[in-house]
Amino acid sequence: MHNKKVIPFPDKDFSITFPEVASQHLDQDEEFCYLHTGESKRRIRFHDYGEIYNIPGLYEYLFYEKLECQSPSILGTLLDHEVSRQGKEMKDLCVLDVGAGNGIMGEVLSEAGVREIVGVDILPEAAEAAERDRPGLYDAYYSVDLLNPPEEVHQDLESREFNCLTMVAAMGFGDISPDVFAKAYNLIEDGGFVTFNLKENYLDEQDQSGFSELIQRMTDEQFDSHLKVKYVHRLSVTGDPLYYTGIIGQKRSHLPVQ
Repeated sequence: MHNKKVIPFPDKDFSITFPEVASQHLDQDEEFCYLHTGESKRRIRFHDYGEIYNIPGLYEYLFYEKLECQSPSILGTLLDHEVSRQGKEMKDLCVLDVGAGNGIMGEVLSEAGVREIVGVDILPEAAEAAERDRPGLYDAYYSVDLLNPPEEVHQDLESREFNCLTMVAAMGFGDISPDVFAKAYNLIEDGGFVTFNLKENYLDEQDQSGFSELIQRMTDEQFDSHLKVKYVHRLSVTGDPLYYTGIIGQKRSHLPVQ
């Protein structure tokens, strides 16, 4: 069981401001802020995660304090509820946390008492930030492309006997593809719990990313969806709610990977 104390951030030596974007209708992946440090001012796009992770405290301050992100806490609560409903306990879980970033979802899982957590993120800046911000939280953390990992990483992931996958606020916008989701999903034991979320438009019939088709196909054949909840993921820079759908269920069988 983890429950390791998180080292608090020092007082931040930066501030941020948002642009006047009400008339620009920026898409979510186009949103940005201005980072002020001393006399300097820098424009940072929200999806340039590597830049954000490199500045201690910026990710939490931007997304959680200023934009009120709720996804890790909501998805963690839903997972805990479903695990309990299935007659199991969070301490029974060996979790693969994909798109782990600097460890916020891992922290939620640790506080819930899960047995083992392994993080994966394609960005080396994420792995460095996780160790800096939440040292020792993960039993292992790999900065790899899951579609082409080094052989030693592949062997370790295959040997872990994961019975839970979390992929929170990581899918879509070109960050994680349907094939990466399928590869992560296939590392989970049959019957294992799967927790993920998507912005609403990725579940529409008009979706061109492949996620809508994948989710429909897997819920027909390879996945038992137990909970499907619409909620406010975070606010936009204009203060409007951004709605996501959280999905919790259990794996029946593997997904095909192209």
